[in-house]
Amino acid sequence: MDGGDDGNLVIKKRFVSEAELDERRKRRQEEWEKVRKPEDPEECPEEVYDPRSLYERLQEQKDRKQQEYEEQFKFSKFPKTESGTLCRVFLPIDP
Repeated sequence: MDGGDDGNLVIKKRFVSEAELDERRKRRQEEWEKVRKPEDPEECPEEVYDPRSLYERLQEQKDRKQQEYEEQFKFSKFPKTESGTLCRVFLPIDP
C-alpha cells in the first residue's frame, strides 16, 4: 500500500479504436470463410447488438426456461386412469 503502480492491476479499457474493430471484423470474416456453406452469403453476418442490460437478458432466459418447465409438467396434474390416459373430472353442476 505504498501508492505505487501495481504491475498485476489490469484495467479494461472501454474505448475501442477503428483499427481494432477492423481487425475483429477481419478475424470474424476468416472464421466465417472456414465454416461457410455455398448457399450462405459471402460476407459474415454482423453480430446483433442487444442494448438491454445483462440482468434483463438473463432474466428473460430464466423466465423462458421456467415457462418451458411449467409447460412440460402442465398435464401431469390431471388424474389418470389405469391405462395411463387422462380422464375428465366432472364436477357437479348446481341447478
